[in-house]
Amino acid sequence: MDITTKLLLNTEVTRRVLVAFLRRELTRFGFERAVLGLSGGVDSSLSCFLAAEAMGAENVLALFMPYRTSAAEGAEDAQRVIEITGVSSKSVDIAPMLDPYLEQHPQMSNVQRGNLMARMRMIVLYDHSVSWNGLVVGTSNKTELLLGYGTLFGDMASAVNPLGDLYKTQLRQMARAVGVPEAIVLKPPSAELWAGQTDEGELGFTYAEVDELLYLLVDERYAPEEAVAAGFEAQFVDTVIRRIRTAQFKRMLPVIAKVSRRDVGHDFLYPRDWGT
Repeated sequence: MDITTKLLLNTEVTRRVLVAFLRRELTRFGFERAVLGLSGGVDSSLSCFLAAEAMGAENVLALFMPYRTSAAEGAEDAQRVIEITGVSSKSVDIAPMLDPYLEQHPQMSNVQRGNLMARMRMIVLYDHSVSWNGLVVGTSNKTELLLGYGTLFGDMASAVNPLGDLYKTQLRQMARAVGVPEAIVLKPPSAELWAGQTDEGELGFTYAEVDELLYLLVDERYAPEEAVAAGFEAQFVDTVIRRIRTAQFKRMLPVIAKVSRRDVGHDFLYPRDWGT
């Protein structure tokens, strides 16, 4: 099986699907506006382009939320996206909100600090969701969701997510198709949770490598031994499967103890479509 070919998208069709999805899901909840965090990376840039096309640039608010360790090029790239799409924008420095807590815990690990930054940004996003009267559009892709590579109630939080069924390599295809600048598409992915941090450096493998494995395990339902037979190292397969399993709690609502005939999240699911 040529996995690379399997991961190729019909970008024209996918673009229409994602734009229609955003327009339908936002308006069915009674909203005409969208809010998103724009870091200058390829994921948030693609979400911004799609949201502007779906709702109209005047109805999209992009928030750039730097910390002092954020790279200067992130601000430059975010500004390029804002100028190209024409969306409304605002910059909010999260340092004054975050530093008092960090000063009380000087021994905090990089992971803890990164999680705090991600959650602080989501506080700002959801506050502006109220003042802007728009729903928060997500930026997490399928690779991140499967691996649990994100902060729960941080960058993983959103009301609607147009990117969640796109592997990272597919997301780059879509980014090029909608007009995201090539420099943004090509730069090393980073949540900028600390200086010098990159996604692939932290994960220990590249998105290109893991996307092909994830496609076999998830889309093609390969068993671990079948993935090994397809050419992947057994240790790599075990590592990825372990990450998928241990991150399940990030992909679902909190598990609710069932004591009635119909509990929320298990039995009570479909009424969201009532009246829409």
